[in-house]
Amino acid sequence: MRCPYCLFEESRVLDSRETTQSETIRRRRECMKCDKRFTTYERIETALRIIKKDGTIEQYDRDKLQRGILRSCEKRPVTIEHIEKGLNRIEAKLRNKNTTDIPSKIVGELAMRELKKLDKIAYIRFASVYKDFEDIASFETEIIKLKT
Repeated sequence: MRCPYCLFEESRVLDSRETTQSETIRRRRECMKCDKRFTTYERIETALRIIKKDGTIEQYDRDKLQRGILRSCEKRPVTIEHIEKGLNRIEAKLRNKNTTDIPSKIVGELAMRELKKLDKIAYIRFASVYKDFEDIASFETEIIKLKT
């Protein structure tokens, strides 16, 4: 593991712990060169492939999904911990599918469900991009659905 301070490539593990939901491992490390300490997190790599609307296939990218969710949550009272937990739930549901080829529609729907629970404004922001709202009426329809 490369040290974030001096970029030296060797470190030793001082402590390892599973996180509360056992989905990641937290490791406390110390650089062998500068002796500074830092924390890393290890997560199971998922071998999922996403089938896009146009039929192209790409590897599942947690960071890409996280960026979309973070953007919709900008300036909203949503913590990064809540977002991480939501991402973990989405990934668990994707891994529980009977296939590793997942349509992007399923990923988008799962993300919208998580955002709906977290913050209604963030949900609308995400939905407006995901559902490609073209006019005010589309927004109104989605807002009315939220109220019921």
